[in-house]
Amino acid sequence: MVQGILAKKIGMTQVFDDSGAMVPVTVVQAGPCVVVLRRTTATDGHEAAQIGLVAGKPPRRVSKPLLGSFTRAGVPPTRVLAEVPVADGSEVKPGDTVLCDIFAVGEVIRVVGTSKGKGFQGAMKRHHFHGGAASHGSMFHRAPGSIGPSAYPSRVFPGTRMAGRMGVDKVTLKHVKVVKVDLERNLLFLKGAVPGGRNALLRLVKG
Repeated sequence: MVQGILAKKIGMTQVFDDSGAMVPVTVVQAGPCVVVLRRTTATDGHEAAQIGLVAGKPPRRVSKPLLGSFTRAGVPPTRVLAEVPVADGSEVKPGDTVLCDIFAVGEVIRVVGTSKGKGFQGAMKRHHFHGGAASHGSMFHRAPGSIGPSAYPSRVFPGTRMAGRMGVDKVTLKHVKVVKVDLERNLLFLKGAVPGGRNALLRLVKG
């Protein structure tokens, strides 16, 4: 069985559990997806499946190698492709459909996405620097401080935390609980927040 699926973030809401407690959840549209390519240990060194998200308009341009993969699988081209693991011994072949029913209520999964872009930010917001004194005459409120000695090494080391572009990073959340599964509308309700804004692409993987 395929161990993951591609999803699109819809937004956040809240549901109530059996005890009446309010649970904040993120609603994602998980699938439907199709298997485009099957990778095996004998040929590729690992067990996985390349799946495509069947949603939105088809791509206008498809490269010849990708078009060959879609043709061999017997499925129309998709805009988004990703690789997900496959359980050992499972019979997964190109052309199979992957739906959100691979997840169950109460299951704990991993969510991989891209965080929101924050633009160019200073060192305090980007790296959580404490900042200088706020008293009168300090003249050092939100500056990053020293970034390297002048005598030696007379340069700034690569990776020094400074101001710069913030966000748009790959984020992996572990131990995300599935609260509700809506098979009719291909919806999953995940406990808490997940990375990205509305319509952000997500990869959901078991474990």
